[in-house]
This record gives sequence, structure tokens and C-alpha cells, in this order.
Amino acid sequence: MQGLTILLWLGLLITSCRSQGTEQEPANPDAANAGGAEEEDDPFYKIPVNKLASSVSNFGYNLYRLRSSQTPTANVLLSPFSVATALSALSLGAGERTENLLDRALFYDLLNKAELHSTYQTLLASLAVPAKGLKSISRLILERRLRIKPGFVSDLEKSYGVRPRVLTGNARVDLQEANSWVQQRTNGKVTRFLKEIPTGISILLLGAAYFKGKWMTRFDSKFTRLQDFHLDEDRAVSVPMMEGSNTLVKYGFDSELDCKIAQLPLEGRVSALFFLPQSVTQNMTLIEESLTSEFVHDINKQLKTVCMDLKMPRLKLTSELALAGTLQEMRLQALFETPDFSKIAAKAVKLSHVQHKAMLELNEEGVGSVVLPQAEDPCPTVLINYHLDRPFLFVLQDDETGALLFVGKILDPRST
Repeated sequence: MQGLTILLWLGLLITSCRSQGTEQEPANPDAANAGGAEEEDDPFYKIPVNKLASSVSNFGYNLYRLRSSQTPTANVLLSPFSVATALSALSLGAGERTENLLDRALFYDLLNKAELHSTYQTLLASLAVPAKGLKSISRLILERRLRIKPGFVSDLEKSYGVRPRVLTGNARVDLQEANSWVQQRTNGKVTRFLKEIPTGISILLLGAAYFKGKWMTRFDSKFTRLQDFHLDEDRAVSVPMMEGSNTLVKYGFDSELDCKIAQLPLEGRVSALFFLPQSVTQNMTLIEESLTSEFVHDINKQLKTVCMDLKMPRLKLTSELALAGTLQEMRLQALFETPDFSKIAAKAVKLSHVQHKAMLELNEEGVGSVVLPQAEDPCPTVLINYHLDRPFLFVLQDDETGALLFVGKILDPRST
């Protein structure tokens, strides 16, 4: 893993708003290396469910990087966990050759294969706790009249809590059933998942996720107001910007990535990690290339709690993607050509479609005391400015397991 130095705030420093001059950055001459401890030496990864979460998260970061490179001038919003879950479930039906291919993509190589799917079952149960605010679902939809082997159905239901769906051949009925299933499984949060049933389905992987989090310290909506979000050096748009001064936040500055990093906790032991480049025109590829589950885990250990002047846009984002092409570019093209899914059915089948929908909402809601812009607090009189008023990256993760729940590149908070 690439080592990255995190310069952390350790004492009083002078900062100012963007309109008042150049902001000074905190420094720590004794900063530790963010890529220090290897995964196998970290007690966190001795827990099987955490090690599994790390593996599927690394798949998620790879998926995000490729998708971002395909759409460099647009927002990217993904919940890779739902896609990874569908692929992991699909591996139950794979012969050795295809199973090995999926294992490499999902970083299962170093895991205990005998306990893999039972551990995934534990991970799914952990993330389904209502306080986390996450609804993540996956399903396999199979071609018309396919006779599925009972053992595959049984294994799928046991480990992943779902049964595969075989198409009836009636497009209207199949569309209604697929969308109704998604809507029911997400408690009505994700609707109209499919606009139509694609033609030529052999195996369709369905992955959907909805997240609406509650901050551990809520923002006061009375202080949310329209402010500029800088798309680039010449263009800005007005968006609802939430504010909090004297806010305690875990923070660090990465000199190699040239970005400020802040972690904000949410209810249910979930946290949002924001990567804010110094310049509005800065290329974020270097930050994206650094993202791995180990890097994010080490970053979280390095950040220090500071008082800051915080501004961030209210977010309500939706992404609908067909990911078959993206997965093929991840060296999984064999799944779409001549795979061995002989444990699913006697008839040869292949992956033909991958549909993903992600919805994320982060507003002022929280479970703790209101963040007041002019609160009297023991914080120092001079605060660190952390204003998400230009393009940024974010990672939403489960703190208990380290699982990557959402990842996004926000170039324009207004976009859906």
C-alpha cells in the first residue's frame, strides 16, 4: 500500500476564510506514515468479518476508480457493496475456473474459503441494523424458463437471504415484479428501479442502495442558506450550505495528496470521510488512486480532533447505472462470454446485465446537540476552515467492520 504522510493539527494556528486571504495548514513534523501497518499485523483485520469487508471494499474502490475515469466531468455516486454482494452470491453458482475469476476481483484470495459465505451472512446482518440508515439489496434475475438447481437456490437463500427470480417472459409482469421487490426490500425508498426489462437477459445482477444518515451532532437548519459552490475558477452555483462553527471534527492535511481530510460521525457507527483538494481546479485522480480499505483505515487512525468552522452542501443524490461494461473493463469479461455457472443450471448461462441504483441523502438531521454557528464553546478563538465549497470526494463507511457503503465524486451538488 502506498505510504502517505498526514500532517496533523497539533496546536493553535492562524486560519482565515477564503475571502480574507490564504489559509494556513496545520503541520506535524512527527507525522506517522498513513500506510504504515500492514493489514495482517493490524488486530482489526484479525476479525473475519472485518477482513471480508476490507476485501469487498477494495473491489468497490476499483469499481469507483474505473467508473470515475469513464466520466471525468460528471458526478459519480456508487454503493459498491450492493454490487459486490451480487457478485459474491453469483460465485455460489460458479465452477472452479469462474469462481477463481470472481475471487480475484473480490480479493477473496487470502480469505478462508470454507467460511466465506457464512461470514458474508454475518456482514449483511451487521449492516442491516436500522440505526445505520442503510438499505442495501442485491438479487439475481435469470432468463426465462431456466431450470435452476435446487442446491444453488438453497445456498443462496441461506447465505444471502434472497431467492433468484426466473423471468416469466411477460415483460410487463416481470418489470412490475422486479420493481415491487426492490421497493418492498428498501421500505419504499427505491422506486422504479428498472424502466424496462432489458432484452437478451441471461443473468441480470441487480444492486440497489439507499442511505439517509443522521449526524451525531445535527446542524441547525435556521443557518442553512444559499452560498456559492465553485465548479471551477470561473463558474459558481448557489446551493443550500449547512454551517457549524466551533464544531469538533477529526481532521488532517495530506501533503502528498494536497488535500484536507475531515471525518464526520453519523448514527449507528457510520462515518463520512471527506477529501477536499486545495484548489478548485485540482485533478482528483491522485486521491482516487490512493483509495484502498487499508489506506482509509490508517487515515482514520491518524486524524486528530480539532475545532473548525464547517460548511458543507446539503446532499440529495441519485445515480442509475448500467455497469456491465465497467465490470468487463475490470478483467471480468469472461463472465459475459463463456463462464462456468454449472452449479446454477445445466444449461449454459452467462452474465448479461448489471443494473445499479444508489440514493444518498445527507441533510441537517442529527441525534445530538445542534451545531450553532456562533456557539460559545471552549474551542480556541481561531478555527480551522473546512468549507466543502468546491469539488470533493467522499467515502461513507461502517466503522465497526470498515465496509465501504458509498463512495462519490461531487463536482456539482445540484446534480442527480
